[in-house]
Amino acid sequence: MKQYDTVELKDGRTGVIVEVFDDGYMIDVGSSPKDWDTIFVKNDEIKGLV
Repeated sequence: MKQYDTVELKDGRTGVIVEVFDDGYMIDVGSSPKDWDTIFVKNDEIKGLV
């Protein structure tokens, strides 16, 4: 996976990868500016590409 890919997380949320690290990704999740959040997730928390 690479920067700006859209992914589905195992918890059901969808997000966009904004930064790639050796041990995981920073992902923007949320549906609007009111609930956007940037979170760190590891590979095993990602279900797959959307």
